[in-house]
Amino acid sequence: MGLSLAKKIIRNHLVEGKMEAGDEIAIRIDHTLTQDATGTMAYLQFEAMGVPKVRTKRSVSYIDHNTLQAGFENADDHAYLQSVAAKHGIFFSRPGNGICHQVQLERFDVPGDTLLGSDSHTPTAGGLGVLAIGAGGLDVAAAMAGQPFYLPMPQICLVKLTGKLQPWISAKDVILEVLRIMSVKGGVGKIIEYGGDGVASLSATDRATITNMGAELGATTSIFPSDDVTRQFMAAQGRENEWQELKADDDAEYDEVIEINLDNLEPMIAMPHMPDKVVKVAQVEGKKVDQVAIGSCTNSSLRDLMIVAGALKGKSVHPGVSLVISPGSKQVFEMIARNGALADLIASGARILESACGPCIGMGQAPKTNAVSIRTFNRNFEGRSGTKSAGVYLAGPEVAVAAAINGVITDPRKLGTPVTFDYPEKYLVDDRMIIYPSDEPEKVEVVRGPNIKPLPQNTKLPDTLAGKILLKVGDNITTDHIMPAGTKVLPLRSNIPAISEFVFTAVDPEFPKRAKEYGGGFILGGENYGQGSSREHAALAPMYLGVKAVIAKSFARIHRQNLINFGILPLKLADPDDYEKIDQLDDAEILNLGSLAGEQELIDKSKNATIKLTHDLSEREIEVVKAGGRLNYIRTQG
Repeated sequence: MGLSLAKKIIRNHLVEGKMEAGDEIAIRIDHTLTQDATGTMAYLQFEAMGVPKVRTKRSVSYIDHNTLQAGFENADDHAYLQSVAAKHGIFFSRPGNGICHQVQLERFDVPGDTLLGSDSHTPTAGGLGVLAIGAGGLDVAAAMAGQPFYLPMPQICLVKLTGKLQPWISAKDVILEVLRIMSVKGGVGKIIEYGGDGVASLSATDRATITNMGAELGATTSIFPSDDVTRQFMAAQGRENEWQELKADDDAEYDEVIEINLDNLEPMIAMPHMPDKVVKVAQVEGKKVDQVAIGSCTNSSLRDLMIVAGALKGKSVHPGVSLVISPGSKQVFEMIARNGALADLIASGARILESACGPCIGMGQAPKTNAVSIRTFNRNFEGRSGTKSAGVYLAGPEVAVAAAINGVITDPRKLGTPVTFDYPEKYLVDDRMIIYPSDEPEKVEVVRGPNIKPLPQNTKLPDTLAGKILLKVGDNITTDHIMPAGTKVLPLRSNIPAISEFVFTAVDPEFPKRAKEYGGGFILGGENYGQGSSREHAALAPMYLGVKAVIAKSFARIHRQNLINFGILPLKLADPDDYEKIDQLDDAEILNLGSLAGEQELIDKSKNATIKLTHDLSEREIEVVKAGGRLNYIRTQG
């Protein structure tokens, strides 16, 4: 039996375990990336491990999230990140150089290698045939220290593409269709591998758009073959020497197969407030639009902005619409400036933002009250835009620009003659905004501003945990619910005492006060608890507030691992119906945690009831939790 592409790369990097679905494996990590919203904590953790220089092939630190400098905090953190990168062998991408995933695709991704990133959209690199996985910062710090990455061996799902995209249809419509079919939970425990004759018609950046939003499926990662399309893109970036052909065996077997005929695909759009609430644009056509935002790591490539510029050429943005555009990288920004497309965008009335995450992470451009905002982003969770009452829709550049022109949701095929784009034989390559590590690291002094506070430490797991059910929440609770982003919160990422004041405030403004009043306790959740961003602060800050365990029907992959990394027990209800038997503020105990073998029991003292719990912790994960988290565990291993 042949192997899928994903299994081939895993086999070549396997350090521990067997490639049997569900079994814990460990893989060697070739590359890492961090961004400034997660990187500060990751590098504090790396420093705590006492390793003088990263042990990866290449590690890159990006500044792309916290670029709005309303106070000293972000600038201080950037100075820390630049100095710690210089000292420890890490490449540093300066503010203004672009969004981490776009720059990584242009300058650093290598087909067949592994990449671990402290950002959930790290699988963008799968568009170039990289096995790229998002993780918490502590896992990335451990990888930089030379440790393998642990994960359950995923199932492999093939999305077989046939046909070819028609005019005014794009890669965003492909991944929205996959989300419609699979849902935000459908990819949990899976790698989504793309194949079929239709793959050859998709460009490298098309593929990156698709693998980027595979994160919204809950998938471990997504990946395309590395073929002649990949070679052409890398050659145009001056990196053909790093290309290799990679594909699945002809007789590879898959755990699941989904077929999509690109010929038949229509313009798609995700409704508020979840990326899988996908419908055809025709079903909501005519709805008034207040704001359009084009950019993010999903849709800010040269191709995407050239399509938008072509559609806007000679036209004006509708007077009822605010249009903002964020080029994905300095390379993209400079190329549209040189070829005249930027002038067309400006002439139309579009507002041009810097090459950064910006509105996607809640850094500016919050819509007005009750607005309809069409965004080419990857997430539309309630309140993520900065305006809780806004209805955020996700769509591709074609649908977005049609809405910007007409002021209502519009099928872009009604715009007339399709805009075409010819990919350049050579991209404009200028790496002066990437700073290499110092040749004299011993002379580098790491800069630490007053916003950088010491790492909080957890303690060993006791035999019994007792406390109140501090909060009861429903299904699909995201890390945005747990640890909001935005202009007020993101600058506090290196200050856990300060950022902890915002834990769950999007759900219950009194939560931090209540957690401190009761000395911590438990969280009760529904299905897919912790979906969304890789932000480990959604585990670290609750740990600081005394949260000892999260009890849920099921967990999202990255958040589950983050809970373990910080010594918080992720426990599942043996019977999901028992969720209804437990109320917020019930007094509870979890007994017999010394071994964590078999089923556990939650004693609800307020109800005089016993609730059976289960867990899927590996033997290694049990030891990590018992030690009080992975940093403590690493120290015990010497």
